[in-house]
Amino acid sequence: MFELSILALASLLAGFVDAVVGGGGLILVPALFGVFPQAAPATLFGTNKGASVWGTAWATAQYAKRVSLNWRALLPAAGIALLGSFAGAWTVTLVDAGFLRRALPLILLAVLIYTLARKDLGRQHAPRFAGRAETWVAAAIGLVIGFYDGFFGPGTGSFFVFLFVRVLGYDFLHASATAKLMNVATNVAAISLFASKGHIWWQVALVMAVANVLGSLVGTRMALARGAGFVRSMFVLVVGALILKTGYDAFLR
Repeated sequence: MFELSILALASLLAGFVDAVVGGGGLILVPALFGVFPQAAPATLFGTNKGASVWGTAWATAQYAKRVSLNWRALLPAAGIALLGSFAGAWTVTLVDAGFLRRALPLILLAVLIYTLARKDLGRQHAPRFAGRAETWVAAAIGLVIGFYDGFFGPGTGSFFVFLFVRVLGYDFLHASATAKLMNVATNVAAISLFASKGHIWWQVALVMAVANVLGSLVGTRMALARGAGFVRSMFVLVVGALILKTGYDAFLR
């Protein structure tokens, strides 16, 4: 019971962070490994996905009510992201993803420096593409980052947000809303794979899912109320935390 209380609290906070800008795995995955140090990593990763997908789906639904999204372009992109995630998960069974461990903190650092240098980045919503062009560009982003999510994973939400801002011209609020839709798709792919191998503790995931949705509710409301500037600030904090975490894993552990 004590362990579930800890995980529920961690999931609540993770749901809040995920709803605003992504990166809740920074909180929930270490909590799972701390509470169940002897468990198989695949089971803990699967349980994390089984819980966090509900908060992400809830956030997607809430954003959709308040933020105008081009569903005609983004739904096909989400489908492509799902396929990309499957492809990435299959590829990692054939190729070692270790080379990404050292490259990731450097890539994230470049994203952070670029975001900080461009003070106006993501503050105004000015889409650069329309019609089929937006569909194709969004699908390309979905394919690449979906593949990355299945192949390796850390920072997926941040990469989605950054590319939707930088490439498509979205503000951080619209980019975050769109990233949630993509994350739901990639998480569904991951859950399907983990569940088929029996790597999800559904009874634990259910408790965490309830807390995750509650955290998501608070995070979504704050993001919608405070707008793109708040989401940008959270993005900077989360990417900074990701750099520290992935840098430690790559070079110090």
